[in-house]
Amino acid sequence: MSAYEEYAQEVREVNALLASGFMIVGVTEGLEGMDVRFQGRPPSSRTAELRLLTADARKYVSALIFESLRAGSPSV
Repeated sequence: MSAYEEYAQEVREVNALLASGFMIVGVTEGLEGMDVRFQGRPPSSRTAELRLLTADARKYVSALIFESLRAGSPSV
């Protein structure tokens, strides 16, 4: 799989979780990638975690978080 295909797949996974009612509640950056924690919007208590390996997908999630903060929303 090419680097672009890996990036595109990770972005699709993030977008699918966000579209299904999850919001980003935390991230942990490490040498192995970025672990992104999701939680269902209230009253749901569903959780999910996704590890992003590509640098571009990690930048994408960071941009989503910054845009959300700039818009005044506490979460994506």
